[in-house]
Amino acid sequence: MLENGAVFSGQAAGKFKETVFEAIFNTSMTGYVEMLSDPSNKDLGVIMTYPLIGNYGVCFEDMESDKLYPAALLVHELCDTPSNFRNEMTLEEFLIKYDIPCVTGLDNRAIVMNIRENGAMRAIITDDISDKDALLDKIKSFELKNDYKGVEEVISDEGVKIAFIDLGARKSFVKAFSERGFAVTKFGALNADAILAGDFQGVVISNGVEDHDTFADLIPEIKKLMDNNMPIFAIGLGHQLVALANGGKVEKMLHGHRGCNYPVRFNDKDKTYITAHNHGFTVTEAPANADVLCANVNDNTIEGLKYQDKPVITVQFIPDTVKGPNTAFLFEEFKNLIKEGK
Repeated sequence: MLENGAVFSGQAAGKFKETVFEAIFNTSMTGYVEMLSDPSNKDLGVIMTYPLIGNYGVCFEDMESDKLYPAALLVHELCDTPSNFRNEMTLEEFLIKYDIPCVTGLDNRAIVMNIRENGAMRAIITDDISDKDALLDKIKSFELKNDYKGVEEVISDEGVKIAFIDLGARKSFVKAFSERGFAVTKFGALNADAILAGDFQGVVISNGVEDHDTFADLIPEIKKLMDNNMPIFAIGLGHQLVALANGGKVEKMLHGHRGCNYPVRFNDKDKTYITAHNHGFTVTEAPANADVLCANVNDNTIEGLKYQDKPVITVQFIPDTVKGPNTAFLFEEFKNLIKEGK
């Protein structure tokens, strides 16, 4: 049941239990293991738009963290006979192992159309809809919070020394910095004084669940870093927080961008890249001290900002972590900002 009272029927799967969440839809055809283990999907009910999910099974090597985060997975068809030489278990076995409820047999196209037309909504999965008023009360009492706690640890100790502020990042994104010559120390919180007192040459602020109230205390810390000309590279939630710290405006989108197929055009390169997204908010007004680096081709939303006279670049999407003709060039641009100090 969606927040607007619309009801859709399916079959219980995974570790089914009555669960309330924010309903979002993901347009990716593959990558469900990575999506399920992404901390930035915490407490979201993920509706997959592609009709068949689980056909290549589960490979634990593909996990982006040590557990699964969504509140529920909602699919049209859950494959129980995967075919893949890397497969270690079925997707349903994977969901049961990590206590994630699932509903199959849903008319996902109808659910997605409802959300696209009416906007993002909270929802509930249940096996009893006899008291709809009580269910709606449960739905409306739900609030999405980011209580993710990153662990402070040294990831690598050779190269350009950076502080990685982990608000809910995938492990592949952290690893990408180490593979490109960065010495990475990961932090679960941002303390500008501690970073400035250390010998860090740059700061990365990661993506995560978009709970701006919880992270409001990061705003003055970001300002302090920028006042001291600390090079910063921020993505997702980090991109939004840096914009807010500089007087920009961030608003909730009608239904968000979530998937791996969003075209983003870079103004300075006159090139368009296909990018991965996972966000329900967007910067609607760039700060006065920032130039728009790139924009979404579909709806012209701001996808990246480059700050004037400050060594700071931020992007809304998730940069590619593999080398090639893609957005992985952003890692090198960040390194150049550190080297040039501008």
